[in-house]
Amino acid sequence: MELVLLNAIRWFFRVLIYLLLGRAVLSWFVHGSYGSSTLLRIYDLCVELTEPFVAPCRKLLSRYNTGMFDFSVLLAFFLIQIIERVVLLITAKVLL
Repeated sequence: MELVLLNAIRWFFRVLIYLLLGRAVLSWFVHGSYGSSTLLRIYDLCVELTEPFVAPCRKLLSRYNTGMFDFSVLLAFFLIQIIERVVLLITAKVLL
């Protein structure tokens, strides 16, 4: 049972990471003339699912002048990986 819970936690965080990567890559294509309606729908879904994680990072980074670059997705990516490791470590210690 412990292994199932640990795998579910890993799976959840992997999906978040892939959604963030999809959001970052698709943002290059949906705003230009390359954007199709299917890509736009996929991008909107990625944004909708990842915005609760990216918005606090964007708010934090707004204090610093990063110019025209938005590093909030990159910061969210790193924070999610750190949180994943902490949660897995705590869960493994509690369960075992």
